[in-house]
Amino acid sequence: MAASRTDTLTIETPEGIVFSLQLAGPLTRFLAWCVDMACIAAITGGLNTVLSVLGVINRDIAMAAVALAYFIVSVGYGMATEWFWRGQTVGKRLLRLRVADAQGLRLQFSQIAIRNLMRFVDSLPAFYLVGGLACLLSAKAQRLGDLAGNTIVVWIPRISQPDLKQLLKDSPNSFTAYPQLCARLRHRVLPREANLALQALLRRDELADDARVKLFSEMAGYFRTMVAFPQEADDSISDEQYVRNVADILFSSKDGRL
Repeated sequence: MAASRTDTLTIETPEGIVFSLQLAGPLTRFLAWCVDMACIAAITGGLNTVLSVLGVINRDIAMAAVALAYFIVSVGYGMATEWFWRGQTVGKRLLRLRVADAQGLRLQFSQIAIRNLMRFVDSLPAFYLVGGLACLLSAKAQRLGDLAGNTIVVWIPRISQPDLKQLLKDSPNSFTAYPQLCARLRHRVLPREANLALQALLRRDELADDARVKLFSEMAGYFRTMVAFPQEADDSISDEQYVRNVADILFSSKDGRL
C-alpha cells in the first residue's frame, strides 16, 4: 500500500526552529534525468571516438574499453557532479533541484555513491520504470537509490531578498571589510542553510534564553568552519551578532546567489 504522499518535508531542529523543504516530483526529476543522459551521451560519444582507434589493434579490446568507459561515465558523472556541486547535476541545476539528506543534515559522499550505484536498479526495465514507481509510492518521492542512501530530492525556490534593515539595525557588520572572505562564504553556504539562519534571527524572540544562546552558538560555530574571519572582526561580537553578520552577507549580496 502506498504511503501517505506529501509535497513538503518539514524538519524541526532540537532548538525548536522549523523549516520546510519542497520535494521534487517524478516528472521534474525525469526531465532533469533526460538532460543528464544527454550529457552522459555526449561524454561517452567523445570517448568512443578516442577509443575507436583501439579497434585497429583488436576489436574485442576496443569493445571492452567502450563498455567500461560507459560504465565509469554513467556512474562517475552523477557522483562527481553531485559531490562538487553539493547535490546537483547539470540537469538538476537547470531544473532547480538538489539532492539533500532526508533529515536535513549535510549530504555525505557515501550517500551520493549509494544513490548513484542504485541507478542501475532504478532504471530497470527501461526509462526508470522501477525508480518512477518507487517515487510515486514513496511518501517523500524517493526512488530506491534515495531510500538506500537516505536522501531526498528537493526543489529550490528563488529566495527573494528579505528586508534586513530592521533586523540589522544598529548592528555594524565587521565582516564587510573583507570582501574576498565574504565572497567565499557566499559560495560555500547552501541556500537552505542561509534560510535557516535567517529564520532563526527572525524568530529569536520566540526562543527561551538558554535555547537561544545554544542555537546561535552552534550556528556561529558551523559558519566559522566554512570561513575564518580575522580575529579583530570576530572576537568582539557575540554568536548571535556573528550569525547576523553572516545573514547580512548572504542576503545583501549583489551577485544574486541567494
